Amino acid sequence: MPRLLILLTLPGNVREYYAARLKNRFPELEIDVADHFSKATPLAPNADILLTFGPMMRDEVFANAPKLKWVQALGTGVDGVIDQPSLGKHVTVTNIRGIHGAPVSEAAIMGMLALSRDLPRSVRSQDQNSWTRWPPRLLDNKTVGIYGVGLIAEALAPRCKAFGMTVWGYSSTTREVRGFDKMLLRQDLIATAKDLDYLVLLVPYSEETRHSIGADAFAAMKPSAYFINLARGGVVDEDAMMEALNAGKIAGAALDVFQTEPLPSDHPLWSMKNVIITPHLGGFCDVYADLALVTVEHNMECFLRGDIDGMRDLIRK
Repeated sequence: MPRLLILLTLPGNVREYYAARLKNRFPELEIDVADHFSKATPLAPNADILLTFGPMMRDEVFANAPKLKWVQALGTGVDGVIDQPSLGKHVTVTNIRGIHGAPVSEAAIMGMLALSRDLPRSVRSQDQNSWTRWPPRLLDNKTVGIYGVGLIAEALAPRCKAFGMTVWGYSSTTREVRGFDKMLLRQDLIATAKDLDYLVLLVPYSEETRHSIGADAFAAMKPSAYFINLARGGVVDEDAMMEALNAGKIAGAALDVFQTEPLPSDHPLWSMKNVIITPHLGGFCDVYADLALVTVEHNMECFLRGDIDGMRDLIRK
């Protein structure tokens, strides 16, 4: 019988939902569930299939999985999976595409609104029973730059337009995209950042994009601008970002992803008053499992009958 290992550092009811639905649909599966890579490692030797998110993975799981044939990444990004040295060259890798537009877009809008209206200050004032007022900033008539233009950015752009914003896209190629007022190349960011009120990161992580947002980008932004990262922590030079935040080179940041996850409890970002931290919730939502399982179940059917070419969202086979 094929054996599935589910590695999800998520609430127990979420893990069990994936396991129960897949067991009901595919009763021939043997299923193991782990909530941390250290618990998945001793289960890995028997696994034919692995279901996980890249940021939850560690190489030691692959190093102990000689039977592994297929990894289903539950997110769009496959960093943490395909970049692990012990992942066998014969292992098929698939991801999930097309379901992140709404949750990530709403996370981006939330970040921009919370920063502009200084929501953390309101919460701190509430904790102190303090009736303190100030003029919040508007999104209306502001310019947002979206760095990385794919399916999620295409969902975000019209939502920004609904708030009366001007939307610029920064892509790897020159092209027209619906919902954007202007399309630029990624290398144009430094020259044009002075005109942005918000910079939203959605670009995939790769060696090419690693630390692509650094000191020069933050220096080019105006002091009133806000930075929102919903991509990957590794895209940003965190030291340069913290220096820019501390020096007032940018007004604030909403950060959902980090170089090291979970963010260490002693990390200086936790105590910065102009930073909003969320624990990699951008693409997560109450119906995520139902949306993702459409692809997972299709791919499981294909895998069990040996139809690798029929699988959706193949990264490699």
